[in-house]
Amino acid sequence: MNRRLFALCVLLATSTASGQQMKRAFQLSDWYRIRTVSAPAISPDGQRVAFTVQTVNEKDNKYHREVWVASAGCPASSPTASAGCDAQRLTSPGTESSNPRWSPDGRHLVFTSQRPGGKGSTWMLRMDQPGGEAFQIDSFPRGTAFPASGAFAVWSDADSASSDSLRREACTERGERSSRGECDPFAKMQPMARPPFGSVTRPVDPARFDGRHVYDMRYKSNDRGFLPGAREARQWRPAQIWMQRFDGTARRRITNASYSQTGVAVSPDGQWIAFLADPRLRPDSVVEMEDDSLARLPYDRARDDVDRNELDVFVIPAAGGPPRKVVSFSGNETNLRWSPDGRRIAFIAGPGRMKSDRLYVVDVAGCPTAGCTPVNVIGDFKYEPNAVEWMRDGSLAFSAATGGSTGVFLVNLATRSIRQTISGRRRINSMTVDPRGRVAFVATDMTHPTELYVANIDGTGERRLTHLNDGLNAEIAWSDAERFTYTSVGGLEVEGWLMKPYGYEAGKKYPLALYIHGGPHSAYGENWFDEFQNLAAAGMWVLFTNPRGSSGYGGDFTYATRGRWGAEDYEDLMKAVDIAARRADVDSTRMGVTGGSYGGFMTAWITTKTNRFKAAEADRMISDWTYWYGASDAQGLTEFEFFGKPWDNFAMYDSLSPIRAVQRVKTPTLIVQSEDDFRTPMGNAELWFIALKKQGIPVELVRYPRSTHELSRSGEPWLLVDRLGRLRQWFTYWLIEKNYASR
Repeated sequence: MNRRLFALCVLLATSTASGQQMKRAFQLSDWYRIRTVSAPAISPDGQRVAFTVQTVNEKDNKYHREVWVASAGCPASSPTASAGCDAQRLTSPGTESSNPRWSPDGRHLVFTSQRPGGKGSTWMLRMDQPGGEAFQIDSFPRGTAFPASGAFAVWSDADSASSDSLRREACTERGERSSRGECDPFAKMQPMARPPFGSVTRPVDPARFDGRHVYDMRYKSNDRGFLPGAREARQWRPAQIWMQRFDGTARRRITNASYSQTGVAVSPDGQWIAFLADPRLRPDSVVEMEDDSLARLPYDRARDDVDRNELDVFVIPAAGGPPRKVVSFSGNETNLRWSPDGRRIAFIAGPGRMKSDRLYVVDVAGCPTAGCTPVNVIGDFKYEPNAVEWMRDGSLAFSAATGGSTGVFLVNLATRSIRQTISGRRRINSMTVDPRGRVAFVATDMTHPTELYVANIDGTGERRLTHLNDGLNAEIAWSDAERFTYTSVGGLEVEGWLMKPYGYEAGKKYPLALYIHGGPHSAYGENWFDEFQNLAAAGMWVLFTNPRGSSGYGGDFTYATRGRWGAEDYEDLMKAVDIAARRADVDSTRMGVTGGSYGGFMTAWITTKTNRFKAAEADRMISDWTYWYGASDAQGLTEFEFFGKPWDNFAMYDSLSPIRAVQRVKTPTLIVQSEDDFRTPMGNAELWFIALKKQGIPVELVRYPRSTHELSRSGEPWLLVDRLGRLRQWFTYWLIEKNYASR
């Protein structure tokens, strides 16, 4: 009997191993088959969840987005169809649609789409009757803040009045004045070619100049490209509060102030509107001109590092009237949420730029006109909340990054006790909660791309509502990662992961690639990531960590690298490499390093410090910080991190520039850079390429057209996949092929 049982166990084990072996490695062509879920919106009755599904049209080199809906009441035992349990597409596959949200009564689903013959981008579907085409209603309210009754919507927006200069007509060939006044001799020029307001020079002949005329300091953006200069003197259009009922009546402006009011929230009884504004209700013009004046001054720690109170919370009657301050607090408040009884407001705020965000509650009814000091209801909780909602029982639910994972928590306001209700080794990208305490969220883990889930807020009844990637998951042996923590310099605990190579066999040694994230105030985590799977599929370990400077571990951890880039954060990374290199299944003679943005800087920095890596790939890199400051669209990063502008602190900008030590580099390096990246401009890559080439170091520079800093995340599909392929080729050659050829 024992022998038969043993034989059966061996047979089952062999069968299981064979089944796992049938799965293949991730191929570049598989990337086009990934479906990405985002933007969940749960219906007011908690019965349905609308969401966005993104696919890739490989043939046309485009992304495609659709709005889908799934039943939140679908039982866990339902069959897993390819489209998911009761999930169905709502919008046409011939149009782009995204960002669904429900009307308060659940009868309409509003979404964003650009469609022929439409006016604007807001469309809707009837959800209380089957079928039907998308339509537009001009009188439908734009707002997303409603009272409990759902009778009206409130939002904040600037007035859309146009200026006189934009209405001027083009001059005739003889320069004659138009019937409406002075003509515009530059009306036919490209926006960037026009002489900006305040400039001294003008084109000799507007028809013969097609260059760019730069006058304003902010003239380019990584997201929007080149930004045309102002065509008139600066004007301020403060954001005002608007209201519109759902009965078809016209919208009504509630405020008419010289200061902006943002982040609006309506009390459950519809009597009060809370908003964020300058603490002293100063006009936008005064606030901006003060900021402009301070920005011109040399860095001064006593002035610039003091915590500033830039926003406070106010309320006004929904019918209009003078504002009343309810929060006087040094910090930037966000996520205003009224309690179910309308007496309190919860919000998230950081008491200082380098301090952890906390969750606060303020008693609206009991506050004097000067405002109350809010109560921190999570105390010294290690993690930072990023979304919050009230529950019917008066508790607060919030989500927070817990290092590389994400959790959902409940806080009891009476006892201040905090309980994690939704957990696990995974990332929750977004969540939406209905009034009854049901939560829908998008989640992903190391071996599963995004899918939609629903659960009760107490963590019970969790179910997966979509199975959009099940077909691909059944074919591919996604690599999992071992999580570990280690103590680095100064006794700081650092979190890291080591992802197994495809086809791993015990007793063999495999090469290793170290990945370094950008930011530096971002983080890797427990989510499916195409870049890690790409290299693991090529047969190498992928090591990734969250060194100090990463987000998700509290403010002190996040800002520990200020003024010290390349110091302790470098040590954090090298200690992780040391730990991995000691493993019997890691070949420490075949290791590579790669990263993008901050990770690209750190990759170059590492190659000036050590020759332990046999190959490097620097993505969106920075080699010279002074050049970067003049060419980037994000000068504020180093003004804060490096204590001022380059001329305030040349020593730090120089000492942290890898180019100053480039003569020590011996590591073969692939450089990947985007032509339209205004965050980490091309010149840094060109400088690094020439410096290595002149020294005879193997180096290649790949320049991607029509691409920005977001190439690896949302770039053109063909180019994004090409980049993945080149990373795999580079590390395969230097860590695998070349190594075997030399044996």
